[in-house]
Amino acid sequence: MQTKIAFFDIDGTLIDIQSKRITEKTLEALQRLRAGGVKICLATGRSPVALPVFPGVEFDACLTFNGSLCYTAGGETIFSNPIAHEDVQKIIANGTAIGRPVCVSVRDRLAANGTDADLTDYFAIAKMVVPITEEFDTVCREDIYQLMMGGRKDEYDAILRGVDGAKIAAWWDRAVDIIPASGGKGTGIGKILEYYGFDKAEAVAFGDGNNDIEMLQVVGSAVAMGNASDELKAVATEVCRPVTEDGVYWYCVENGLI
Repeated sequence: MQTKIAFFDIDGTLIDIQSKRITEKTLEALQRLRAGGVKICLATGRSPVALPVFPGVEFDACLTFNGSLCYTAGGETIFSNPIAHEDVQKIIANGTAIGRPVCVSVRDRLAANGTDADLTDYFAIAKMVVPITEEFDTVCREDIYQLMMGGRKDEYDAILRGVDGAKIAAWWDRAVDIIPASGGKGTGIGKILEYYGFDKAEAVAFGDGNNDIEMLQVVGSAVAMGNASDELKAVATEVCRPVTEDGVYWYCVENGLI
């Protein structure tokens, strides 16, 4: 079946985490896909305010906060799924109990009650600084789509203690994204496919981290980057070259997408 829509994770898929840049060939792939009539969509844990701008590229839709907020290039909301306020407060309290500052994400702003080495380095991957603010409590009264904090696997249970409506979606071993329990990139992609009227067999997705597992499970062509985690490669239908070797570009060329 013809590919009509393509979903791309950002960090480790379009952008090399080490160099923090996108290659010319990857840019070319995005431009040629869209010129050829394939809709291109970002599928990321990042917030709308943290999305990169690529020269000559406009995405048809963006799946942000690991699927909790999806919208079109024109700003039309496709799916909105914030975390219950009581769960937000429990997570913040749990973070305080284990000495972990928290950053909350509303649609148009990020706000943190502090930082630590892990959270600082996590933000640095996206060339950002942790946005510590005295207005943290005020921001927390708005709809929260995602929380971020430093955290290792052995802290996951403590982070989510007493929390019923949220889950961890982690792609880095030193930090976590916390999203609605009913969310995830797979949920977001399902909403976008429904919006455009596409079948999963008409969709391809590229990813590298464990928060991309659900995404690869709901598309017809599930592509793990060569630098992807072993867990992601295990659910992929194909593995392309690493991000540093223009994996997205060469997959598209070798499979006749561009």
